[in-house]
Amino acid sequence: MTQTALVVGASGIVGSATTRLLLDNGWQVAALSRHPEQAPGIIPVAANLQDPASLETALAGIKPTHVFITTWSRQATEAENIRVNAAMVRNVLNALSPQKSVQHVALVTGLKHYLGPFEAYGKGSLPQTPFREEQGRLDVENFYYAQEDEVFAAAERDGFTWSVHRPHTITGVAVGNAMNMATTLAVYASICKATGRPFVFPGSRVQWDSLTDMTDARQLAKQQLWAATTPAAANQAFNVTNGDVFRWKWMWGQIAGYFGLHPADFPADVSPLEKQMADDQAAWADIVRKNDLKEADISRLISPWHTDADLGRPIEVVTDMSKSRALGFKEFQASDQAFFDVFDELRAQRLIP
Repeated sequence: MTQTALVVGASGIVGSATTRLLLDNGWQVAALSRHPEQAPGIIPVAANLQDPASLETALAGIKPTHVFITTWSRQATEAENIRVNAAMVRNVLNALSPQKSVQHVALVTGLKHYLGPFEAYGKGSLPQTPFREEQGRLDVENFYYAQEDEVFAAAERDGFTWSVHRPHTITGVAVGNAMNMATTLAVYASICKATGRPFVFPGSRVQWDSLTDMTDARQLAKQQLWAATTPAAANQAFNVTNGDVFRWKWMWGQIAGYFGLHPADFPADVSPLEKQMADDQAAWADIVRKNDLKEADISRLISPWHTDADLGRPIEVVTDMSKSRALGFKEFQASDQAFFDVFDELRAQRLIP
C-alpha cells in the first residue's frame, strides 16, 4: 500500500528536505504552504495555516496516512508565538480529523525545548548538557510545548501515533526562510570576499571555544521518516543532530577555506551579524549584478538575528542522541560537509557567487 504524506511547511528548509526524501522513497506527497512548489510527484496544497476555513477547503479530498509538521510563524512575543503556532497545528489536525486517515504525526520543534523561548533564551535554570529527552519541560511558557499539546490532544481524539523531533541549528537550502544560518554565513562570506572585509566570527567566546553540534535538514528528514515507520519509536520525542561535535574556532576556518578567505582571530569586541550586515544591501546588489545571481534582495537570504542568537549563546550546547540510536536510527552526517553541501547548492542555484 502506498503511503501518503502531508508535509506542512513544504517550502521551508525542513519541509523541502522531507518532501524530497519521501518522494525518493516512493511516497505520495501533498505539499502544503502558502505558495507550494509545482513539481513532478507533488500534490500542491495552497493554504493559510491560520485560517481554518482555508485549510478545510484546501485539504478536502486529501487523505494522508502521515503528517509532517515542519513550520512555525515568528511573532513579536512568546504569548503570540503560543497563540499563533498552537492554532496552526490545531487547525491542520482539525481539518484532517473527519477523514480518519491519519496514522502518524511528526512534529518538528527544537532545542528551545531545553533552552527556553527567545524572550528567555539561555537564561534561568537550564538542564545540564548534553540535553537529553527525559529532562522534560522548563517552567516557562514556550510555544513548542503548546504545539506538542495540540498534537497529543488530537492523537488521543483520533487515535494516531506521534513523534516529536528536536533538532539543533538546521542547515539546508530555502529562500525566504526565517532561520537560515548556512545561507546567512554564505552571503556574509561572499560579501567579505568581494569587499575585502575580514571574516570575523560574530558570536560569543563560549561558542568559539566550546563543543557544539548541528542538524542537517536531510538528517532530520531521515529521522522523521524512521520514526513514522518504526513501531518502537511511536509516541516519543527525539533529539536529532548530525552525530558529530565541533568547536566554532575550527568550523569558522572550514567555512573560510571554502570561500577562499582567511578566518580572522576572535575579535576583541563581539560584533553581531545584525550590526555587521545592517548596511550590506548595496554591496550585495553589486555582487548579484556582477555575478548574474538570482536574488538581489538580501533580506530573503539572510537571517542575522537568528544566527546571532545561536552563535552568541553564553552556554555550551551539546545534544544527546542515545535514545534514537538505541532504537535503531544510525544515520550520520559530517557537519562541515553539511555546510559545504548547502554552499554547493546555493552556487548551483545561482544564489551566491
